[in-house]
Amino acid sequence: MNDYPKLLLTGIPDFHKIDVYLQNGGYDQYRKATQMQPDEVTTEVKKSGLRGRGGACFPTGLKWTFMPKGTGKPKYLCVNGDESEPGSFKDRQIFEFNPHQLFEGIMIAGYAMGITAAYIYIRGEYHTWINMLQSALEDAYKRGFVGDKMRETFSSQYKIDIYIHKGAGAYICGEETSQMNSIEGKRGYPRVKPPFPAQSGLWGMPTTVNNVETIATVPAIMKMGGEAYSKIGAPGHSGTLLFGVSGHIVKPGVYELPTGTLLEEIINEHCGGVRNGKKIKGVIPGGSSMPPLRGDEISGVRMDEESLKRHGTHIGTGGIIVMDEDTDMVRTALRIAHFYHHESCGQCTPCREGCGWMEKMLKRAYRGDITSKDLDMLVNISNNIEGNTICALGDAAAWAIRGFVTKFRDDFEKRIQSKRTFVAPNIVHGRRNSASTLVFESEVG
Repeated sequence: MNDYPKLLLTGIPDFHKIDVYLQNGGYDQYRKATQMQPDEVTTEVKKSGLRGRGGACFPTGLKWTFMPKGTGKPKYLCVNGDESEPGSFKDRQIFEFNPHQLFEGIMIAGYAMGITAAYIYIRGEYHTWINMLQSALEDAYKRGFVGDKMRETFSSQYKIDIYIHKGAGAYICGEETSQMNSIEGKRGYPRVKPPFPAQSGLWGMPTTVNNVETIATVPAIMKMGGEAYSKIGAPGHSGTLLFGVSGHIVKPGVYELPTGTLLEEIINEHCGGVRNGKKIKGVIPGGSSMPPLRGDEISGVRMDEESLKRHGTHIGTGGIIVMDEDTDMVRTALRIAHFYHHESCGQCTPCREGCGWMEKMLKRAYRGDITSKDLDMLVNISNNIEGNTICALGDAAAWAIRGFVTKFRDDFEKRIQSKRTFVAPNIVHGRRNSASTLVFESEVG
């Protein structure tokens, strides 16, 4: 299957360089946007059916309409590139290979909403990609595509400034209101909503928050038209997605494919199948927080939000983690629980205490020092975390652990029955998880 479009990962050599980007029609879509009324640009994005690529899948064009008009206040755009969830590593492909399309998307979004300035928030560990993006941004300023000179360059009265903000390494700052606090120099605590960011965001001013992949897709929509874009991929969740695939597969990496692509096709055709010809035991479809699927459930599963909902999970960030038949699901669940316990900001009691309890109980389960009733209690704890916190970090932890206990309960029961003594996994406090460390070294081989 090679007839799918490449809207983000074009494969054009040196596409990250401004001259190459210009040779391939770069910044032409912003010129096109300035010939339209701002509301017309938003309408085009609404027609496209573009949904947020950061996990929530909220309709992008609809979110843009929440930005108030004619307030006389500064308006801001946060471009969320924190990308700290284990299993998610797609946004850095845009930073590295497609930075100017991201900038152009910011400019189009800014024009549509009357944005004063945009902040690209990048996770602190992305040192290499921060430097790449900063270099590209400096080139855009020098050429007059961003900032005060853009008025002359594009013969338009609109102008926007773009800033790159480096995070300090906290997963919680991927949450939109926590991210705004971080940009303001405050502790990364999520805010109670309402008020929502469009009413009171950065420094109390109207703010829109979009994911990096979401914004980078906007120039492609302007080029082909919203209606044409809406016909790509699955109905109700249109377009292409960047799938970051990791785990026990032959060719891990980031693949741009239409929404609705079969999960088995992604694993077997694009990623070369499972290593050493082993069977699939489980798949996490969208980053560590999404409930897993058993290997015997993935046949016919399509990778779009509405399809995955029918299977009790979600598309999330499109971070697919494949686990083979030898994977210790108890240990994997413990590793995930440790991550969410460590990354909880501690503001909400259900999350702070609940994530701690889940990790403690999973440590006992790993040792075999647990009963079937304890497993029921573990599910009960997750149920009491979900929906009872300010932000979705508690929900994420609950979904993941409840999913592992319910889908792979036989693994937990076997651990109980064997009563074997296991050496506790080497989980180093203070270190961040990544796609490469989610599946343990002893299981990777």
